[in-house]
Amino acid sequence: MGRGDGTGRIVSADDADDTGTRILHVDMDAFYASVEVLHDPSLAGRPLIVGGMEGRGVVSSASYEARRFGVRSAMSVGRALQLCPQAIVVVPRFERYSEVSKKVMGIFRDITPLVEPLSIDEAFLDVGGARRLWGSPGRIGRMVRARVLAETGLTCSVGVAATKHVAKIASTASKPDGLLIVSEAETQAFLASRPVGALWGVGPKAVEALESRGIRMVSDVLRTPRGVLDRALGPALGARISQLARGHDPRSVQTEHTEKSIGHEETFLEDVADMATLRSEFRRLADRVAGRLRAGGWEARTIAVKVRLSDFTTLSRSVSVPEPTNVGQRIGDVAIELFSKIELSQPVRLVGVRAEKLVGGGFGGMALWDDDEDWRRVDAALDDARSRFGRGAVTRASTLGPRRDVNALPTNPRPPRNPDAGDT
Repeated sequence: MGRGDGTGRIVSADDADDTGTRILHVDMDAFYASVEVLHDPSLAGRPLIVGGMEGRGVVSSASYEARRFGVRSAMSVGRALQLCPQAIVVVPRFERYSEVSKKVMGIFRDITPLVEPLSIDEAFLDVGGARRLWGSPGRIGRMVRARVLAETGLTCSVGVAATKHVAKIASTASKPDGLLIVSEAETQAFLASRPVGALWGVGPKAVEALESRGIRMVSDVLRTPRGVLDRALGPALGARISQLARGHDPRSVQTEHTEKSIGHEETFLEDVADMATLRSEFRRLADRVAGRLRAGGWEARTIAVKVRLSDFTTLSRSVSVPEPTNVGQRIGDVAIELFSKIELSQPVRLVGVRAEKLVGGGFGGMALWDDDEDWRRVDAALDDARSRFGRGAVTRASTLGPRRDVNALPTNPRPPRNPDAGDT
């Protein structure tokens, strides 16, 4: 199976059997890094890191040239530069990535209306109903790759299979710039040769639990009694991987996306111990989260905070609020109250604010009076000013001062909404 650095990739021959398939998983190759190369061709073929410029930043993406040195997403930029000192570091430009993503998703929707974006750079396509127009799923997969390259200048990898789960594994195995078809008849043999970590939802802890019992490959899962899987992983995950290992995945492509949460977090240039500074940063992040909620027409039922200490210990707290909200002042008040309940044994490296259990704006109905009415007017004025003059044009006086963050970035950048489908 292909690895994150592109070695070991497998691809299908032009005449590969695609009988019984209908699902495509399309994944852009090193998307952020590839967009940066598109913008600056002098970066082509060089180890490239997209992340915070300083050593405290986090890697958002890396070119395959950098990955071959061991650089991975979510790794600190400092560690990445230790592994690959010759790498070039560029700051993420999410507006640029979002614009390219919009073009890519538009290509997908030209081929089939059944598109399920998973993130800004990957999606499932159900092409079962597009056969008469475009041909077999394998042929459609090749057409997708050709159109993406011709219209954006970027490469993508495509998995073609009977189910979403297998299509996703296949696209990963074919990266970068490949296509892998797994026919319905070949599904079990294909899965059996994969490591257990390839199964969707099986993370590092689950892999460790399975491998401690000698279950290393999917073929081992097939030979293992369910009781052993349940004791290792719990009944729910045990049942799921037992089904996935056999190629059973009833999930269909869902064209309507419901945002589950919206968050922002930041890593400081230097560890921070001053409580006033930390409270100010929580207020800044709360305003950014609230702005994204309002832009998307959402309100949050739950507010959560995240704190990472200098030794990388990560603490989190959350609480449900009495009424759903998208008011920056209210979210900031809750976040600071949650933060106050965390005992800090060390200076702080990272903080984050997240809005969860989202509902449509106005879901809670109109109360007889609104305690946040004045703050809503303030938010509306801020939104208007920012739309006119940019996000940095207006901010709270309490958050003014030298920049303390490496990269205050959204923790879940989403694909652009499809205005024709009314996606949220």
